[in-house]
Amino acid sequence: MIAQSELPAGNNPGLMCIESVQLNLTAEGEIMASASTASAPLTLPVLPLDDEVVLPGMVVPLDLSDNDVRAAVEAAQAAARPDGGKPRVLLVPRVDGTYAATGVLGTVEQVGRLSDGDPGALIRGRDRVRIGAGTTGPGGALWVEGSAVEETLPDPLPGSVTELVREYKALATSWLKKRGAWQVVDRVQQIDGVGALADNSGYSPFLTVEQKVELLETADPVARLRLATAQLREHLAEQDVAETIAKDVQEGVDKQQREFLLRRQLEAVRKELRELGDGPDSPADESDDYRARVEAADLPEKVREAALKEVDKLERSSDQSPEGSWIRTWLDTVLELPWNERTEDQYDIPGAQAILDAEHAGLEDVKERITEYLAVRKRRAERGLGVVGGRRGGAVLALVGPPGVGKTSLGESVAHAMGRKFVRVALGGVRDEAEIRGHRRTYVGALPGRIVRAIKEAGSMNPVVLLDEIDKVGSDFRGDPAAALLEVLDPAQNHTFRDHYLEVELDLSDVVFLATANVLEAIPEALLDRMELVRLDGYTEDEKVVIARDHLLPRQLERAGLEPGEVVLEDATLRKLAGEYTREAGVRTLERAVARLLRKVTAQHELGDRELPFTVRPEDLRDLIGRPHHVPESAQDPAERRTAVPGVATGLAVTGAGGDVLFVEASLADPETGAAGLTLTGQLGDVMKESAQIALSFLRSHGAELELPVTGLKDRGVHIHFPAGAVPKDGPSAGVTMTTALASLLSGRQVRTDVAMTGEVSLTGRVLPIGGVKQKLLAAHRAGITTVVIPKRNEADLDDVPAEILEKLEVHPVTDVRQVLEIALAPAAVPVAVAA
Repeated sequence: MIAQSELPAGNNPGLMCIESVQLNLTAEGEIMASASTASAPLTLPVLPLDDEVVLPGMVVPLDLSDNDVRAAVEAAQAAARPDGGKPRVLLVPRVDGTYAATGVLGTVEQVGRLSDGDPGALIRGRDRVRIGAGTTGPGGALWVEGSAVEETLPDPLPGSVTELVREYKALATSWLKKRGAWQVVDRVQQIDGVGALADNSGYSPFLTVEQKVELLETADPVARLRLATAQLREHLAEQDVAETIAKDVQEGVDKQQREFLLRRQLEAVRKELRELGDGPDSPADESDDYRARVEAADLPEKVREAALKEVDKLERSSDQSPEGSWIRTWLDTVLELPWNERTEDQYDIPGAQAILDAEHAGLEDVKERITEYLAVRKRRAERGLGVVGGRRGGAVLALVGPPGVGKTSLGESVAHAMGRKFVRVALGGVRDEAEIRGHRRTYVGALPGRIVRAIKEAGSMNPVVLLDEIDKVGSDFRGDPAAALLEVLDPAQNHTFRDHYLEVELDLSDVVFLATANVLEAIPEALLDRMELVRLDGYTEDEKVVIARDHLLPRQLERAGLEPGEVVLEDATLRKLAGEYTREAGVRTLERAVARLLRKVTAQHELGDRELPFTVRPEDLRDLIGRPHHVPESAQDPAERRTAVPGVATGLAVTGAGGDVLFVEASLADPETGAAGLTLTGQLGDVMKESAQIALSFLRSHGAELELPVTGLKDRGVHIHFPAGAVPKDGPSAGVTMTTALASLLSGRQVRTDVAMTGEVSLTGRVLPIGGVKQKLLAAHRAGITTVVIPKRNEADLDDVPAEILEKLEVHPVTDVRQVLEIALAPAAVPVAVAA
């Protein structure tokens, strides 16, 4: 029994913490909820608890200075119990002026004074009581009738309940250990009753009044313990999160404090070392170092002014400011650029010509343009006209041609011939405008554009810059890089090029820009207008033989680990490789064929099947790398050629890989089964479909003049097909080919196997000019064609065709379809009415 002088202090009706109450009541024995078996109604004075809840088994001190508390205790003391027991009161929670439906029967254990001298009472919660109607009683307290709530549990307890008891005790133990209440842990472990264990959570300070009221009004002990377990588990989870956050915050604060302390110590050490005349420079010394570097550097005047302004900002910025690192990065970039460094051009024109000829066979147009550029530069230097109007004598060339013709490697040869630095900028797949102009310095991680980086990499202001794959530049929401290239490649503007990162003018007028592309149509018109176009239409067979002998073969011999002379390829072998095993405008496939051939010979030598040195002859190719894949039509049996039947003609076309041979097939449907009209197949574009309509209309209107039986076309369908149906085709240049195929079909006369043609046709039969004459003639030569028909107005394009090709081809410029038919159609052995 606790003496009056030992009552715990309490300022108002409230709960003690669980540790204090249970430690003070060790003499009272184990606190358990007694199951009430009384069925008789109880008449008790109400002791209201404002925003507090007492559960059965709890012992709480109450301040009697509160009128409601004192009235209830005095009324309980005044009411004599028949058994002479302790005074009883009904502890009822009152939340916002509303009483709960269930209260707790409490006995007044002691009445005395609290530690602060105020009167107080110690009350123990006993049983749950369901509150009934109000009644009368002695004293000034409110009296009510109530009935005890019975609690029953099965015996023995189910396994799930036992597991629930074990879980609650484990959670409570974990929480108490975190608070350091080790003595209370033992008391909790000694509680065996399910209801008493659940009511023990009433001591938990983290539960809200609403949660405690819910526990009070839950009569089932198992449900009450399950609810208490869930509340405790949720609190522990929240506590873990709070502890983690607090730990992270504390670690961050500790790190900042430690860094601040170390920086202060470092500054003090630096100060002492500087006073001794030794030690590293301070941030102020660093800014002084940048100022000295800027003043000592050979910079243009405006660039110097901008750099000194940034140095001033650096001196004013703190050491912890991120702006300081941005300024230092910008200054380093500006100081590393070769603002006034240029390489001297080699004005030995014959020597430059010799270098170009030695490193590249063919490509005469490009070589002539570079030679002209050097000659003009030499004259300007001799007359002191290096800079005219603030602009120097740069050049912007666009090298357009199929893959494998040497556009990229030509850039290095040009730089070698001119004595300049070379740098390559790959533009394939670039979609961000900032890749060209740079990022603005407001962005984290900003960098200058690729043009500025190329100048920095080259180390001079007049390098040869190769803009590779300029036709593969894309655009999206980040901008159009091709639009940003307009200023870079415009000779009238690029002497004041301004990068977004540098924000100072950069002179690009002395740079030789070489842009490469495969498809001319993919380059924006405004960008193409700023470049001087040079076409590389492909190599002749003789040029391929020279390239393979002088360049490809030595390189592949080295890669195969062979010495020069161990494997020899005759010119006839190389010619057969180029003509029958490959069919391309460039030489990439030819190089792969040479590499495969050398690998095969090397493997046979290592297996002991072949001795070195070995000379590869044309007849050895089939045994080494298989049969040829591209046999000219002229080399096939006449009966197996495509033009062996009427209605098939040979045309010429231009693709992304260079020129190619295109066959056109025509047929007439049976009048009884086929529908009248024109059918076109082969994945044709609109322009080509219109050309087919024009060809058919011309033959219908001029059939009598051409002695063709066109009367049967009224009831019979015409079908024109272009083989290789998976490849899209379009353009007007197949007009004369379709007209010839239809005329061959109607007349029954075959088209000559050695004849190919190209040209647009009009309704009056005129042959109109087309493009790509050089590429088409090279393709005809590769395919074994000997006679080519072209429009008369394209005769001037023959000047671009190599002389050795023109010597092997019989070219017929024509103005009318009638001339084409006279050349292309073979004489008819027997006149026919109409060919099926």
